[in-house]
Amino acid sequence: MVISSSHIYSKNNLEVVNINTTNEINAKKIKQNGQIQIYKSSYRGSYPSIIRDSLRNAALGRKVLLIQFMKGGVKQGVDNPVKLCGNLTWVRSSHSFDQYNPEEIENNENLKKSIYESTFELWNFCKNELQSGDNDQIILDEIFLAIEMKIIDKDDLISTLESRFISGDVILTGTDIPKDLLLMANQITELRS
Repeated sequence: MVISSSHIYSKNNLEVVNINTTNEINAKKIKQNGQIQIYKSSYRGSYPSIIRDSLRNAALGRKVLLIQFMKGGVKQGVDNPVKLCGNLTWVRSSHSFDQYNPEEIENNENLKKSIYESTFELWNFCKNELQSGDNDQIILDEIFLAIEMKIIDKDDLISTLESRFISGDVILTGTDIPKDLLLMANQITELRS
């Protein structure tokens, strides 16, 4: 018997249950993924509705991970996430571009290096979370800006999304979105002012 739903699954994602003559059930664990949703905007800071929805989902009992790649100022980092509603884990980079003015970053190589390393550490944390299956929803806020700034490799993001294990949706936000990622998306929403 093949169990399926209205979702379209590839052949290797079908759950097959074999019943033998001794009434034992042999079930093969499957990897079912939610959708990839992209929220696109022409300007930064236009995603309060996504953050609102993540809070609502957490309050309803879903385990949500909200990662803000280009926001800082609250001294979080991977080692100091904030928990909200019992189910929402909110993580920002420990050093971010938003914490400093652009000239200060450009003129201070140590600061620039620290910001890049902190953002890359956050990306490695995200990769592990996308593989773990521990979350019902993962939001990668402004990940496309991190790609544009050459902190995160676009192909690394694509391969991570292709091999993810999450029952819910992965939401990506940003301004300049590479075509390869647009083609992967199940849903693309353009936010206008």
